[in-house]
Amino acid sequence: MFHRPGLGESEIRNEVRSTQAVVNEINELMLLLGIFEPVLLVGHSYGGLCAQHFVKEHPKKVAGLVLVDSTSVEFKVLDELDTPVLNEGSTDEIWVEKCGFYSLMNQDKLREIINPILTNKQKQLPIDVQKRLINFQINPSLYKAMQSEISNWKQDAETIKNLGEFPNTPLIVIGRDREHNIRVGTEDGLPESELRLLEDKWQELIMNQVKLSRNSKLILAQEASHSIHLDRPDIIIESIRWLTNNSLFN
Repeated sequence: MFHRPGLGESEIRNEVRSTQAVVNEINELMLLLGIFEPVLLVGHSYGGLCAQHFVKEHPKKVAGLVLVDSTSVEFKVLDELDTPVLNEGSTDEIWVEKCGFYSLMNQDKLREIINPILTNKQKQLPIDVQKRLINFQINPSLYKAMQSEISNWKQDAETIKNLGEFPNTPLIVIGRDREHNIRVGTEDGLPESELRLLEDKWQELIMNQVKLSRNSKLILAQEASHSIHLDRPDIIIESIRWLTNNSLFN
């Protein structure tokens, strides 16, 4: 597992952050570590978009792919949904501006503004890990990276689509629990009609990812939010084991 530049303790300069940059970094990292055999690649959310780019550009370096509630190359269709309440304060333009603002602050100011909290499951982790999770959220470099990534991700999606056919790589697509997310959202006071529009379209995009490879498998993670790695890590573990037994490793 690695952190992209700007995340965790990975330094960031003024380079453009894009899926192409991540593809180059993964490739360089593999060479640096002397990894020459095909690998299993696991990507969550935006990381899934990067993983899709990597496998198209370096198909022979990937023995199997796990997409964990991954951003779709067609994700711009979400902007067309009639969800004014959900969109309030959360458009790409607003996030780019907000991230630029946060990137200029120090950790103490970010802690005051963001007031980072941990989930109940995260609170069960060792104290030193909990501190690292909090510090991760109040790192100005994180928001510098996010500002660039969000600015470029729609163009990145088009670039990935234009790379040609997706290789017939063993693929597991893991999607979140639609009804669980609608229930949690309504408990937070959000309109069910808008949540249902969003979750229906998101699941449609997830289902379409299954069609990327002729050797694919779909798993819908029950009782899981977008953070499937926190809610249902067992599913990700079992997916990696399945690919290990059924991929090009054999």
